Amino acid sequence: MIESSSPGFGATAIPMARFGAEYGYDLAELSNDIESVQRGGRWAVMIPFFGDPVFARFASWESAPRESTIGFWLGVDSSTWTTSMDRETYERAVETTRSAISKGDVYQVNICRIRSNGCAPDSDIMALDALLAEGNSAPYAGALRIPEIGIHIACASPELYLSREGSRLVSKPIKGTAPRAVDLLEKDRAENIMIVDLVRNDLSRCCDVGSVKAVDLLEVQQHPGLVHLVSTVQGEISQHVGWSNIIEATFPPGSIAGAPKIAALDIIDSLEPENRGPYCGAFGWIDVDNHTAQLAVAIRTFWVDGGLLKFGTGAGITWGSDPGAEWEETQLKARHLSSIAERSWNHS
Repeated sequence: MIESSSPGFGATAIPMARFGAEYGYDLAELSNDIESVQRGGRWAVMIPFFGDPVFARFASWESAPRESTIGFWLGVDSSTWTTSMDRETYERAVETTRSAISKGDVYQVNICRIRSNGCAPDSDIMALDALLAEGNSAPYAGALRIPEIGIHIACASPELYLSREGSRLVSKPIKGTAPRAVDLLEKDRAENIMIVDLVRNDLSRCCDVGSVKAVDLLEVQQHPGLVHLVSTVQGEISQHVGWSNIIEATFPPGSIAGAPKIAALDIIDSLEPENRGPYCGAFGWIDVDNHTAQLAVAIRTFWVDGGLLKFGTGAGITWGSDPGAEWEETQLKARHLSSIAERSWNHS
């Protein structure tokens, strides 16, 4: 589990969640076991790329935040960001990955780095979430604050890992990023198709035979400061398949791992000097009673760990990758979000 080495961070705040226009209060149950969600209720879900998952059942879901439950955010210093990989190290990791691709070990790998900055110990992650909602509206945004176990996460994700409506399971992998649509390359399209094939394979492990299909391919979506290529894959969940089976079949999301997934994860483990924590995991909610769920890929995500504000950024590496261009893609993805974290916010 993520634990803050600064226990005072948000210690006076009550547990709280936000997903879309709904705010979760009155924490009723905490668990590290996904089987817990089968007991009913609506659960906030955080399954990190590295670490223990957290499932938090909130008894109340409301259409507006309760008074005095969101604190302030004191913007971080723009000059004190550090990174787990500098440009030279990151470009070397890209070349190492390209070498593995040339040997046929793997086709595509997502290589990430973690940026860190000091933050005021009494700043509130829910206030940073409010800043992100104002400055970087995202379709799968949310936040979770559980001070007693050191959970402080604000997510502005544009990417759907999994949604559920009845028996239908949907994933919308993102691969391909550029400042403008005209800047997207053939490499971006090829990378997206690779991941679509991987996601189709993952969903086929928990969905009815013949039901899994790509219904939209290579849609260009506009987001603040950049564009993405997005595809949609869906299937019908097999009878007697529960959430533990679904997560086992599909996690981690293919778009932030690579293809083949196991080989890509081995390369990630060998090249990334800092573990990703919640970054690139799953973040959202599950409501078993209503057979609904929405889980984002936890990209464009800030979290507090050890008294530091952290933010991950990465790029998908293929044989056609240029190391310098991939570094610049990680910069592009971080620039706008980092500038928001450098602002201050106070509800009053």
